[in-house]
Amino acid sequence: MTATPTTSLNTRESADSVESRILDAALVQFERVGIKKTTIEDIARQAGVDRVTVYRRVGSRDDVVKIVTTREVGRVLDELAELPVRHDTLDGLVADIFVTVVTRWRTHPLVQRMLTLEPERILPQLTTEGTATFTMSVLATAAALRQAVENGLLPVAPDLLARAEIVCRFVHSLILQPDGTIPLDSTEELDAFARKYLVPIISG
Repeated sequence: MTATPTTSLNTRESADSVESRILDAALVQFERVGIKKTTIEDIARQAGVDRVTVYRRVGSRDDVVKIVTTREVGRVLDELAELPVRHDTLDGLVADIFVTVVTRWRTHPLVQRMLTLEPERILPQLTTEGTATFTMSVLATAAALRQAVENGLLPVAPDLLARAEIVCRFVHSLILQPDGTIPLDSTEELDAFARKYLVPIISG
């Protein structure tokens, strides 16, 4: 029997698998007991590795928190990439994007635990340390809008990136301050708001 040769690709896939296990384990621990009570040892035990591997593959607990947060944001943004093909109107697409982002945020177990018990840890991820995730959000929204252009739902415009950023800044504001005079509690209210106020921003 011939052994499978070890290649850089095999090594990379193995490293990715270990890192994914560590991040999955961290997410479980954070959702279960919170970040403050989670140690590197807890994450290592949950992932089935030693603590040195966690430090070597991912980093400190703060590093783990940042990477887990970024990965969870990325998962929502990946979901947005699948939305343009489901709609034949711009109104429906914009409303779906808005409802999806806000709903995922409001129902994510880790987000809700951090907002309730450890807001001092999540707020920096949204403000002073949130440049990377905000930029990811803008680029993902702009990509969805470019797909809408290709699908004939939106005219070609040179400032699509700016329009995407304006919408993302509103969503960001809503996340930071969810309470206000505009009713945005239900899916129907979010949908109606997007169609009335966000579509005109996107359509120009």
